Amino acid sequence: MGHLAATELKTLVLNADMQPLSWGPLSVWSWQDALVAVLQERVHQVCAYDIEVHSASRAFRIPSVVALKSFHVRKRVSFTRYHVFLRDRMRCQYCGRTFQPRDLTFDHVVPRSRGGKTTWDNIVTCCHADNLKKGAKTPREAGMRLLRPPFEPNPHQLDMAAKGCADHSETLHETWLDFLYWDIALLEE
Repeated sequence: MGHLAATELKTLVLNADMQPLSWGPLSVWSWQDALVAVLQERVHQVCAYDIEVHSASRAFRIPSVVALKSFHVRKRVSFTRYHVFLRDRMRCQYCGRTFQPRDLTFDHVVPRSRGGKTTWDNIVTCCHADNLKKGAKTPREAGMRLLRPPFEPNPHQLDMAAKGCADHSETLHETWLDFLYWDIALLEE
């Protein structure tokens, strides 16, 4: 991760089972919020950075990983543009090409001009070229096919999609790795 100033540090937040609270996006807090939660005994400090902050009378190591004291169950996924992109694995649902989030938009399968709603089951990830090509038509009218029909993902489905899309190699601190990739098969030497 390189050398970061304390103001840039983030804290990985784990559920009580020591798994990330969320993969999409990865559950992180500011180090300040994490330290307050540790001091208020709302979370356990699991790992710390080699950086201290000081009050008038004490020094505190900045938490790099914290875990909730009680298990939190997510029942639903919030409906956001980024979560739609994650559900569709950053892939245009018409041409099938994968893009960076900044190069994606979303498309109403049934156009809004025809009564289509902005809901999980009517929105798909789309590249800009295909969005222009489809316009205010249905996929059939535009001569386009969807890779798969849109759906509302559950938290587990979204986390699996996020893990598959993740490239955090430059942003993960070494203390996080044991909690993020412990389900990946080890390489034999």
